[in-house]
Amino acid sequence: MLDKWQPWIEITQLSFIGYFVALTAVYLVLNIISFVVIRQYMRRYDNQLLPMSFGPLLPPVSVIVPAYNEAIGIVSSIKSILQLEYPKYEIIVINDGSSDETMTKLIEAFDLQIYHEAYRNQLATQPIRQVYRSKKYPQLRAINKDNGGKADALNAGINASRNPLFCAVDADSILQRDSLDKIVHPFIDEPETIAVGGSIRVANGSTIRQGLLTKVSLPKSWLARLQIVEYLRAFLFGRMGWSPLNGMLIISGAFGVFRKQRVIECGGYQANTVGEDMELVIRLHQHMNKAKLPYRIAFIPDPVCWTEAPEDLNTLKNQRIRWQRGLMESLTTNIGLLLSPRGKAAGWIAYPFMLLFEGIGPIIEVLAYLLTAYFFFAGLVDLDFTLAFLLAAFGLGVFISIFSLILEELTFRTYQSKKELMWLIFTAVLENFGYRQLNSWWRLRGLFQFVRGRRHNWGAMKRVGRLGQ
Repeated sequence: MLDKWQPWIEITQLSFIGYFVALTAVYLVLNIISFVVIRQYMRRYDNQLLPMSFGPLLPPVSVIVPAYNEAIGIVSSIKSILQLEYPKYEIIVINDGSSDETMTKLIEAFDLQIYHEAYRNQLATQPIRQVYRSKKYPQLRAINKDNGGKADALNAGINASRNPLFCAVDADSILQRDSLDKIVHPFIDEPETIAVGGSIRVANGSTIRQGLLTKVSLPKSWLARLQIVEYLRAFLFGRMGWSPLNGMLIISGAFGVFRKQRVIECGGYQANTVGEDMELVIRLHQHMNKAKLPYRIAFIPDPVCWTEAPEDLNTLKNQRIRWQRGLMESLTTNIGLLLSPRGKAAGWIAYPFMLLFEGIGPIIEVLAYLLTAYFFFAGLVDLDFTLAFLLAAFGLGVFISIFSLILEELTFRTYQSKKELMWLIFTAVLENFGYRQLNSWWRLRGLFQFVRGRRHNWGAMKRVGRLGQ
């Protein structure tokens, strides 16, 4: 009986090996593309910095900060935005019905006063309770509204914004002073640009003073260290690789700039999804392709935004489950982009990759780990097959993680201490033995929740509070 099934068992095992080899190959190509593009970007950048006398030529930007129960870090985050080196920008903080002291902290820290102004309802949102303006900082306004979720809060900010570009920033983010100056460059260099994403880095362990990151250091938490390696591989070099192909499907909600009119044409952020940031980007691709309009969605590789990563398993689990649900909602809602005639790299390469490796990938990965262990201990596959799988699933994963660290060292060198670099290399190895498998399990749970149609929500993020220093 076993002889009958033996060929199918071997085909299954070969398929698992092929999956991990293909995933590694794609990430390797994306990493190489990223390295080439980043080196070109860095050689070019010094000559592209506009002197302050050209400040009036830079497009004005509206910085929109949605906040829900962010009392711990909201003041520090807004202080970092107020210190941006940019000639003309406004800040709009949206308190989305917080149940903590978020609004009270804002009023006290920035001397907010009730402000009467015309409010344009270009995008439907939950009712606005009150609009405030700071007496200390005229460019700062705050909107207090009924709870409607992050997408609804962002739409309220878009309605209140006065500038052609808006920058969406998470309330727990710390921006560098030149963040806006860097991220608007694609809009100047290529007028067809409709959206730009910025690089996100883990701030845990670093020193924050008065809203500014003054020293970059590794966190003591091993969970946060594991996320540093993960962010480098997937969020920096992964997304940077898609940018020159115009195939980037994700701009992190933590930091991204959009051309407001294009977003309004698309209907703004969708309140019925938990992954509103990715969903909007995919919908922008689809909208521009249907309209047969030239466009570009770009990525800036500089570490321009620092955010707090979860340091406890429960919070991280909830975050990853939520991300997976958001991914599947975004892909299925905009299925029309897949292999569309005008989809180009976004529809023919990036979308299939996201669907196979990120969307249904957790099913394949969890089955691969479980079935390989069963096949081996049941004597259904020999040692050579098992070793080949371990090399593909674990060895190649270690290779890509360390390769990403090498690229980081050759480009930005964010962590310059040799001791910290050695710890990161050790972390890159450690990540593939337990953490990556745990992530696959959490993502699988998120996929099941999506299939069951579980309702979305903001999701609770347990803050360590270090960004509020």
